[in-house]
Formats: sequence, structure tokens, C-alpha cells
Amino acid sequence: MPATNFQGLSVLTLESRRGQEISRLIETYGGKPFHAPAMREVPLSSNVEALQFADGLFAGKFHAVVFLTGVGARALSKVVEQTHPAEKFFEALQTDSILARGPKPVAVLREWQVPIALIAPEPNTWRELLQSIDANNLDLRGKNVAVQEYGVSNPELLAGLRQRGALVTAVPVYQWDLPEDIAPLKAAIDEVIANRIAVALFTTGVQIIHLFRIAERTGKSDALRAGMQRIVKASIGPTTSEVLRSFGLSVDLEASHPKMGFLVKEAAEQAEGLVGELRGTSR
Repeated sequence: MPATNFQGLSVLTLESRRGQEISRLIETYGGKPFHAPAMREVPLSSNVEALQFADGLFAGKFHAVVFLTGVGARALSKVVEQTHPAEKFFEALQTDSILARGPKPVAVLREWQVPIALIAPEPNTWRELLQSIDANNLDLRGKNVAVQEYGVSNPELLAGLRQRGALVTAVPVYQWDLPEDIAPLKAAIDEVIANRIAVALFTTGVQIIHLFRIAERTGKSDALRAGMQRIVKASIGPTTSEVLRSFGLSVDLEASHPKMGFLVKEAAEQAEGLVGELRGTSR
């Protein structure tokens, strides 16, 4: 076990797909994981926008396409493959300017052998994407730009592209919903309210939204917010931090790189001191 660790503190994780992995990491760093999956990926029942995007792409309508996630890029390809061969989709993308938010969509695009015109630097948020557009003098005025969305829409990014003169088409491909079994989430809320959680790790803003959605349903949103003020809140990156702040919560730690390993390691290293500070101010 690392010398600097959670020292037996209880650590809440709302991770879904990589829940077991992050729980093992928490244990490796001396914490007691409380795992409550907060979301599940749900394909859109009718991918009308995605199919319309494909038609427009093949017709040469779009000048640029923005890919925000690797999972979303693959999901978009699968939707298009319902009516067109994958190779045709990849070839059509090669004629457009392709923008990628971070390493995961980049990996998928390189696998497809699709050239990438612009990659946003870390921490790979919509802000870095817009800044890169400006830094590279990418002229979007009057250009049709498609944006592959990921679970929830990003109005700030869409607005930023429109402010730069782009004619924006949002292409939702998948969305996040509550897990089918919400009992663990309810239990997590009760644990936070009862002061039995010391640290909470957040790897996406949707986790926070869903946690408070369940709390609202059960009439515990105020108690949850009060409980969250008493625990260390660690965020994987700026986008997730923004969501925490939108609920009136402070961000006690933000990972130096937006990766799960960095989040757990750095939270373990700083948890004891941060918990002490919070408990000191709450007395």
C-alpha cells in the first residue's frame, strides 16, 4: 500500500462502467469504497438526428465535424452502418475538417484513418476546444459544423461555435439515464447525510446530476447538499467541477490530469489533510 493513502476513510464512487476498477484502486490506496453506480448508457430509441447527419455528410453539406467522445464516435458509426457501409462513412469524414476534444475520440478516428485537423489540449474541455479553434485561426463563419454529442448536450460549446459564425448541427447519439437499480444511490445519499462518507470521487458531471435527482425524488436534496458540504469532493476535471459548483458545492480537489488513476492517487494523498480542514471548519 502506498505510504500516503486514504488511511481507512470511506470513499464514495458513483462510477458505472469502471466501478470495479475504481473500487480496487480505492482499496489499493487504503480506502473503504462505497460503490453506487449513478448512470447507464441508453441508445436513443430513434436516431433521427444521427441518420440525418449521415445523409448530410454524404451530400457534402458539412465543412467540419466535432467529435467529443470515443464511445459516442463508435455509437455514431454503428447508427450510420444501419443504412450505409462503415467504409463510406469513414471516407466521407476524410473530406471534412475533423475536430477532436481529447485522446479518446482521437484514438477512434486514427483507427478509422480519418485525418484530424485540430485536437484540444488537456484538460480537454469545450473551452480548450474553442481556444484551439481561435489559436489556429480556423474560420467557421458561414460553415456547417456538426457536433457529436455525448449523453447531455453542451450548450456552452454550441453557443461558442455559433458566436464564431458556425451553422451548428447537434448530433445526439446516446444518452445517460438513471441505473435500473437505484437502491445503491439511495443508500449513498443516506450515507452522506449520516456523515459516514469522508471522500466522494466524481468522474463525470452526470453522476452529480443523477445523485441530486434521486435526492429530490425522496425529499432529501437539502440534506444531501448539507452533507456534501462536510465531505471532501474530488473532481476528475474542469467540466465535472463546473457541475459541482452549479449545485452550490465547492471543489476540494481537481485531478492534475483528467484520468481516473490520477484522481484516486491525488485524492488519497490529500484526503487526510482536506478532511481535517473540513471537520475543523464544521465545528
